[in-house]
Amino acid sequence: MNSFYLKPKLFSVIKSYSKNQTVNDIIAGIIVAIIALPLSIALALASGVEPQCGIYTAIAAGFIVSLFGGSRIQIAGPTAAFATIVAGIVAAKGMSGLVTATLLAGILLIIMGACKVGALIKYVPSTITVGFTAGIAVTIFFGQIKDFFGIVYADGVKPIEAIEKIEANIEHFATFSWQSLLIGAVCLLILIIYPKFEKRVPPSLIAVIVSAALVALVPSLNENVATIGKLYNIPKGLPTMDFSGLSFKFDDILSALPDAFTIAVLAGIESLLSCVVADKMVNSKHNPHAELVAQGLGNIGSVLFGGIPATGAIARTAANAKNGGKSPIAGIVHAVVLFLVLILLMPYAELIPMPAIAAILFMVAYNMSEYKEFIKIIKSNPISDKIVMAVTFLLTVVFDLVVAIGVGLSLAAVIYIMKKYAFKKTA
Repeated sequence: MNSFYLKPKLFSVIKSYSKNQTVNDIIAGIIVAIIALPLSIALALASGVEPQCGIYTAIAAGFIVSLFGGSRIQIAGPTAAFATIVAGIVAAKGMSGLVTATLLAGILLIIMGACKVGALIKYVPSTITVGFTAGIAVTIFFGQIKDFFGIVYADGVKPIEAIEKIEANIEHFATFSWQSLLIGAVCLLILIIYPKFEKRVPPSLIAVIVSAALVALVPSLNENVATIGKLYNIPKGLPTMDFSGLSFKFDDILSALPDAFTIAVLAGIESLLSCVVADKMVNSKHNPHAELVAQGLGNIGSVLFGGIPATGAIARTAANAKNGGKSPIAGIVHAVVLFLVLILLMPYAELIPMPAIAAILFMVAYNMSEYKEFIKIIKSNPISDKIVMAVTFLLTVVFDLVVAIGVGLSLAAVIYIMKKYAFKKTA
């Protein structure tokens, strides 16, 4: 066995590192950090946790995965794929349950990398990944309607599943605020139109700044539009860790294993898909085994630092490449810049309006939906592929990702066996 099969990409790249590349990586890292800032906050809120948890995740996972990972330009952090999973775990088992599940997932990912399971993940059918990705996008979309319209739920109403959120939004729609809708619409227009004229500054940052200024300066908006500061208490400085509720009793670990398995599998699939995209952009070849180990270490580091599950973020990784990033140094710089923001500027996040967060997540859902690939499969693939994708999609929306992936993989395996048996029989 090759003793260097887990060697981080940084160790290989650093041998031929140049001063010019250092400058490019620093610039790329700063730009990616600017992109990651509002997204990390938005994804934390979509995950049902405090807004600062998203920043903690981007810092810890981003630094560790860049340091130990198998890709030149992978950027790790909170992603939309985990939002509904994390929200469900937190609602059912609290933060201590999420920490337990994520720690176990980190260990599973390390074992997967050490056992070279990364080579097997590529065999997961694209119909399943497209199905659950589109399902997650739909779930995120419905989850943000409340904040986009400023709908107020009755006391005790805390929907988790997409269907529950749809029902709650319909029931309480009469409470919507036109001021919230106005701010949400302005942000959505910025996110759609601004990139057509300017690509250097992230549109999400512009949307956050403009909406925060409007709410702060216009009294009517200030009174009627919810902001992060009105709903959450943003702490200053580094996270304070409290593991008093954490339990490693056998029954608790057993209970957390299904969630841990889901987190590990999704982190593995998403991170390696992101690595494939990154390879094409910088003409490189990633090490899947080192990447899985790094994702495991990154998830462990994230929750120990007060964060949530993380994986490779395709959009931020692509932004890294487009802005000149060519080595893991860019990802490390991105984490360092976010750390400085956490120390110096985090309290200003209180000014961000909730409709702005909803608008950003609408765009995240749209961009991750893979609707073109979804339509392509419907138009051109065999009926068996369409069934697997549709079942995975519907189960993700109606139930959760655990059920969707399990049933999707089982269905794909049964169809494969039936096809192979039928072929042998006719032969």
